[in-house]
Amino acid sequence: MHEVELAYVTGRGRWYDYSWKGQEDRSGGVSVNIGIHLFDLLIWLFGEPLQVQVHLRESRRMAGVLRLRRARVRWLLSVNMEDVPAAVRGAGRTTYRCLRMDGGEVEFSDGFADLHTEVYRRILTGDGFGIADARPSIDLTYRIRMGAVESNGDALQAILDATVGEGART
Repeated sequence: MHEVELAYVTGRGRWYDYSWKGQEDRSGGVSVNIGIHLFDLLIWLFGEPLQVQVHLRESRRMAGVLRLRRARVRWLLSVNMEDVPAAVRGAGRTTYRCLRMDGGEVEFSDGFADLHTEVYRRILTGDGFGIADARPSIDLTYRIRMGAVESNGDALQAILDATVGEGART
């Protein structure tokens, strides 16, 4: 059983709230808009979701804990610039993507931009994924979007500290 922390923080301006991406009824909200690919990766790596807890659900930010077959994952998704770690912002960057597991860390903020294009290219050539492949992550994001929020200030602060560092706002 792995202990995993996942943060996907990508600062978005006020435009986000007015575009289709900021409209949950159009984009599925933060869990779908920026989280679905990461949840898909987690399911692929660690197995099917056994338990879903949402500790925070806001229009621009979500956090919680997933229990997968082979991992317990504390996760944070955010489009709030203030959730980007200060050191990252200080370097002039607006995105922070990080996966920590069992004491190791993979920071994957760079090289992410062309992935959609590559996936679309593969789909058009018949070498892509189908709806059955995406179904587990679609089901998971639905559970995250529609499930009850289990608000626990201590748990939420632990998630924020683990992902975006000390001093994260609650």
